[in-house]
Amino acid sequence: MADRSDSLVFFGATGDLAYKKIFPSLQSMILHGNLDMPVIGVAKAGWNLDKLKDRAKASLAEYGGGVNEEAFTKLCSRLRYVDGDYRDSSTYTQLRKEMGGAKRPIHYLAIPPSMFATVAEGLASSGCNQGARIILEKPFGRDLASAKELNATLHRFFDECAIFRIDHYLGKEPVQNIIYSRFANTLWEPTWNRNYMDHVEITMAESFGVEGRGKFYEEAGAIRDVIQNHMLQLVSILSMEPPSGYNSEAMRDERAKILRMIRPLSPEDVVRGQFRGYRQEAGVDPNSTVETFAVTRFWIDSWRWSGVPFYVRVGKKMPVTCTEIRLEYKHPPQVVYPDPNPGEPNYVRIRLSPEVIVAVGSRRKLPGEPMVGTNNEMIAQYHPKNEMEPYERLLMDAMKGESTYFARQDGVEEAWRIIDPILGNVVPVHIYEPGTWGPPQADELIAPHGNWSDTREEGIQT
Repeated sequence: MADRSDSLVFFGATGDLAYKKIFPSLQSMILHGNLDMPVIGVAKAGWNLDKLKDRAKASLAEYGGGVNEEAFTKLCSRLRYVDGDYRDSSTYTQLRKEMGGAKRPIHYLAIPPSMFATVAEGLASSGCNQGARIILEKPFGRDLASAKELNATLHRFFDECAIFRIDHYLGKEPVQNIIYSRFANTLWEPTWNRNYMDHVEITMAESFGVEGRGKFYEEAGAIRDVIQNHMLQLVSILSMEPPSGYNSEAMRDERAKILRMIRPLSPEDVVRGQFRGYRQEAGVDPNSTVETFAVTRFWIDSWRWSGVPFYVRVGKKMPVTCTEIRLEYKHPPQVVYPDPNPGEPNYVRIRLSPEVIVAVGSRRKLPGEPMVGTNNEMIAQYHPKNEMEPYERLLMDAMKGESTYFARQDGVEEAWRIIDPILGNVVPVHIYEPGTWGPPQADELIAPHGNWSDTREEGIQT
């Protein structure tokens, strides 16, 4: 087991991510007895420590389930603050002083990716990288070339084993449960392949828009924001082979291996959309062609999945907010019963949010003499209580040097290789109405395999 970190430094301490995710995670870690080290915030805001504490308290009241006074008092006793420009060497000199005798610091870069290299170099020039780990927020680059350049820069100052590229989807309990369920049960494995599966759908729908983040979204778009990372992580988890054992490199080897087998996207595998009104959002170009909706069709050239398309759909201003997976089986090879309506094929439906559901769709006979059936769905529903939030889980893992649920360099670069050919305006963007499931071209893409699951009785809208 690697040595545990002995101090936590987070750059971007006054920012949105710290406010919504980091401070609530820190309070929860204290409540669970998992935070006994100095916590040093770094930002350029003209603040002092008292103002940072006020910010932390407001964060906990709004996003942390309320302020636990005992835990907050402990958090404040651990908090330090360095106010300074990330380009100024004196900032890192002051940071080194606040770190005291820490020998195994962990640096969390909750800052724009454009500043990653600057901060990494500043840490190295001050010796703050010695014995240290570093956590990076997505996106890891904007394309394959920039991802390679960023990785090369980071490797000048940190070994790969000390770099933790965070994707909070990998910290979600229901996502980790997919991995566990696949390889801890014999129920799924015999049919989890091209011999039985017809296609796979993954939908990440959001009923809201860009929520004042128009400037950010102009630089990202749906494909860079969630498909290149979150959605490809789900594809790899659903399609990977069993790892050689439960250790971080074995798991990450299999995720990277399956990504290497996914074909690069071509224009005919992609539909892009933009909700009507997006161009009027603050910070958005009036002539923007950035997508707020995208459908991609992935093909995996492996023995297990050859010929089985993985359809991924993401979008804003959708009818619901929900993330759901549907693995649809092939129809039986022959019709035994003269049923006028053979119905839907079998399927497995996994809802990741807002609630957690695992459902199996099958056919059953209707009461009465004729051998006529109807669709039936068996549902197991889980209402989590006191479940560990992804950021808390992943922060704890990084502090322990546990990298299983973090992205590795080769996996990141493979994901960009897949996405790279369709970035920019290679594929036209279609306008769709808010509150709908995107432009009609999205239905045309999946048409060879039926309809999206939201059009079925068992689907997302239930």
